Amino acid sequence: MTGKTSKQAMYLRMITASVARRKSRMLIALLAVVVGATILSGLVTIYYDIPRQMGMEFRNYGANMILVPADSTQGGMTRESIDEAASHIRSDELVGVSPYHYENLTINATPMVAAGTDLEAVRATSPYWYVEGAWPSKPGEVLVGLQEAETFSLKVGDKVTITYTVTGDDGRDAIEENPVEFTVSGLLDTGGSEEKYFFISQEDMESLTGKELTYNVAELSIQANAERLQEIADDISSSVPTVSPQVVKRLTTSESTVLTKLQALVLLVTIVVLALTMICVATTMTAVVTERRKEIGLRKALGASDRSIMMEFMGEGLLQGAIGGLFGAGLGFAFAQLVSTNVFNSSITFRPILVPITVLAALLVTGLACTIPVRNATNVDPALVLKGE
Repeated sequence: MTGKTSKQAMYLRMITASVARRKSRMLIALLAVVVGATILSGLVTIYYDIPRQMGMEFRNYGANMILVPADSTQGGMTRESIDEAASHIRSDELVGVSPYHYENLTINATPMVAAGTDLEAVRATSPYWYVEGAWPSKPGEVLVGLQEAETFSLKVGDKVTITYTVTGDDGRDAIEENPVEFTVSGLLDTGGSEEKYFFISQEDMESLTGKELTYNVAELSIQANAERLQEIADDISSSVPTVSPQVVKRLTTSESTVLTKLQALVLLVTIVVLALTMICVATTMTAVVTERRKEIGLRKALGASDRSIMMEFMGEGLLQGAIGGLFGAGLGFAFAQLVSTNVFNSSITFRPILVPITVLAALLVTGLACTIPVRNATNVDPALVLKGE
């Protein structure tokens, strides 16, 4: 056991001394390995974190699933059924749920449509909404879409009386109930259909209509890919019969397409960088073998086996691979963090498993790169080399 240990120690001293004697050449190869390992570690970290980052970015464009009543003839959905449907989504996936109850109301006998909703939840599910002024934060405040604001000549701070009107038993007489004065807290600019509505809190809508709300639609923002979204929709369909989930395919398809292209680009760049690293290491080791031809010839003339020569040169290359891989693993995380912060404005998750993977990849690349130079070293003819040919 002691003899084996001493041989290993001697082998290690021999290859480290050989590397130290050729600092300039080996430094070039080491730098190439470090750069390659850094790019590998960084891009692989980004590759596996892209779905989460892209999911967060796409959540800024609104909900990717909606819930509607399974049977339109039975009225709207209850809050309990919406909450039951949402319970089938993991907490780390669910960004927000915003239910909407739409009601025909009037302002000075002019009809309009208002939506009663959880305004805090809407800020989570629809972060793209731009509000001039402020979001409603207390009872009696209303958020008005730009189109409706132009129709009724409203601006932030104005007072407006909203009335809930019901039809009489004879089907003709209109009965006005409970007119309520609201303050316009903000104007909503989305460039979409939301600008055609007034938005008030659920509590204000219940107070205005005098009835418990049921909901026409609920928007869900879920951080998941298209396959997972469909799985959630199927689960809700089978478990909550009063609710019909629908995936917003246009949004999820766009997300999947962008994600696939980004991951393919990252993979391609990683392969190219590793190929360039391999070429650089192979070129450096070829130069080292050429420089040491006389030494190799002398050793073979003294009885050194091809295996011992191969082991020495391969050991030098693998030593650089191990050192470069360790440095690259740390620098790669810093690189990934820099990219994530500047591109996605969020930090990235450190994956400890990438350290051994990066080192193993660096060893594999340097090992393959050294194969041809090491084979050339064993083909040296001692007689020709020692004669100076």
